Amino acid sequence: MEKTFNLIVNGIGGQGVITLLTFIDQAAMIQGYDVRSSELHGLSQRGGSVETHIRFGKKINSPLIPNGKADLIISSELLEGLRETEKSGKQTKFLVNDFIFPFQGSLSAEEIKKQFASNKNEIHIIPASQVCKEKLQNEIVSTVYSLGYAVAKNLIPIKKESVLKAIDQIVPEKYKKLNIKAFLLANDHE
Repeated sequence: MEKTFNLIVNGIGGQGVITLLTFIDQAAMIQGYDVRSSELHGLSQRGGSVETHIRFGKKINSPLIPNGKADLIISSELLEGLRETEKSGKQTKFLVNDFIFPFQGSLSAEEIKKQFASNKNEIHIIPASQVCKEKLQNEIVSTVYSLGYAVAKNLIPIKKESVLKAIDQIVPEKYKKLNIKAFLLANDHE
């Protein structure tokens, strides 16, 4: 890969955003890329906004992605994904979990989807939480499912084998099987 790949992962604290960041970092390193990542805000609060930046390629000097330069934005929640549209450029693709974190005064899922529909970017809204809850009885691995979708649809230049190796290296034994199933489940559904 000649060009640096710029990825933003965001969501709500407690949804696995930092775990996903770790998997992608490790998978990119396994493929021999120089990797820089940064956890930007909200990490100490469960239920608060979380945003991470991941950059990988030949040589990376800074982990932060300038506005308009993200290649892919993965959001574990609809409203958090919509907030990222301000930071997107023409080339930015979105992968958004069809889930909304309920709080008073929030836009409805339908309103958010309408706003996404008016956006010119390539947008994938997927039922990651719903699928993981139905098929695995655990929706916390919905971010891992989203990564599986991103790899299966070539939205991210990371190989399936690299992610599986990263999961094997990072995840404690008792959770490995669940994370691998969530990652591979996206390949089965798409």
